[in-house]
Amino acid sequence: MTEPSSADGRAFRRETERVVNEIAQGVRTLDAGVSWFSGLAPTRQQEVLQEVAGYAMQAHITTADGRAGVARSGVKPTANPSVMICMEPPRYGFVGLPSAEHLKAFRVLVSVFAVADARRRETNCKGACGHAWHNLPAAAEQP
Repeated sequence: MTEPSSADGRAFRRETERVVNEIAQGVRTLDAGVSWFSGLAPTRQQEVLQEVAGYAMQAHITTADGRAGVARSGVKPTANPSVMICMEPPRYGFVGLPSAEHLKAFRVLVSVFAVADARRRETNCKGACGHAWHNLPAAAEQP
């Protein structure tokens, strides 16, 4: 078996960015995103968690974003990923969670990112946004 090339890694990061932003903007449902995530190999799931945690950090999530995202995620507020993201400051060590927690972590991270990103699109980027990921075409539901 061969190691994936750096081009493969870049393509996978772009795919992750697209899927996460489609979920955040309502172009793809969270359940469809969860299906995509569930189909990934465990090492790819860890890469996605690391990447989405980075998106959440870049979106400067607040405690309120954390609580709203957890409520939206369908994950219990007492689950490890929910507690971690709602801490002040949030904890981002989701990759270190047991693999049985990765699906919950994905749901929480994407949901919290969606809340924070929507807030930032309405404040920081309103009317003058040049971020390509904030300007996805409105389309029919993606698989």
